[in-house]
Amino acid sequence: MNAIAQHLERILNLARWAPSGDNTQPWRFEILGDEHILVHGFDTRDHVVYDLDGHASQLAIGAVLETIVIAASATGRSATIQRRSDTPETHLLFDVRFRPEAGMAPDLLLPCIETRVVQRRPMSTRPLSAEQKQALAGSLPEGYSVVWYEGFAQRWRLARFMFDNAKVRLTIPEAYAVHKSVIEWGARFSTDKIPGQAVGVDLLTARFMRWVMTSWARVEFFNTYLLGHLPPRLQLDLLPGLRCGAHFALIAPAPPISVDDYIAAGHAMQRFWLTATRLDWLIQPEMTPVIFTRYHRQGLIFTRTQAALTQVGRLNERLGGLLGAERVERVFFMGRIGAGPGPWARSTRKKIDALMLKDG
Repeated sequence: MNAIAQHLERILNLARWAPSGDNTQPWRFEILGDEHILVHGFDTRDHVVYDLDGHASQLAIGAVLETIVIAASATGRSATIQRRSDTPETHLLFDVRFRPEAGMAPDLLLPCIETRVVQRRPMSTRPLSAEQKQALAGSLPEGYSVVWYEGFAQRWRLARFMFDNAKVRLTIPEAYAVHKSVIEWGARFSTDKIPGQAVGVDLLTARFMRWVMTSWARVEFFNTYLLGHLPPRLQLDLLPGLRCGAHFALIAPAPPISVDDYIAAGHAMQRFWLTATRLDWLIQPEMTPVIFTRYHRQGLIFTRTQAALTQVGRLNERLGGLLGAERVERVFFMGRIGAGPGPWARSTRKKIDALMLKDG
């Protein structure tokens, strides 16, 4: 492999660590020249209830493009990105061209690309300092902002909100189909799924969930008659929602509508997350209420479970109370943040050879 190819391999080996929903990695790479790659971006809207109009995948694609820009700095290169506008939303194409820059310093976020993780378990309740919040807000592009929910009262309010939202997530068959396919039970690491040991529940609950999730009929029975959804909601939403430094919401300058809006939001999300990593803070995304309530506001039926649709209507009202009516349409990412040890199990990524395309 020649020197130029080695530079590209280094960039792409870092880029593949960008975050994506359920570790789907909805991107592939194609080398078109010594300083030119084509990024293929896909989405999962046809079979993943969490990918409304492909927006969740578009956030992830924006994150991988931002990671490429940061990774290029490790080789003394700048990167320019141009989306090909004549391709369908379900298969986006981005030309990325690199240019050597004399004296270019590596991006300060470069060391955080591989160490950035998701922490689904409870964290420290130590609050962020004013300087840390300022650094995180300063990582966002102009026009973007962050709303913080701090202190016990606000953390409790958000924890209850996420706990109630989780009942929808865990009781609709459309989400069950996703969960069944994306968890690799018993694993500490997974190259293309969520390893079971990183899910965030205790061993007994994990074994119970694994057994119950073998069929939707079993899930439905336990949820209906034995409150089977309660243990994971307590362990994945209520307790971690209380045991964190803060909850937060990232707000776009205007309601994101187009593909380019969500790609830009993905760039912003990744820099925010990497900045948190640089400051030794951990993040757990809290995206399902953002997605479910958007279905509601657009009048879209996303589940055959009528009780869940009614619940999402109530959650939409509560989200408006949390964010303010003007911000509801501009929120694109929510999460909780906290200090503490990193998770001992995590999603890894596919090897670069598995992510490469040849001849289109």
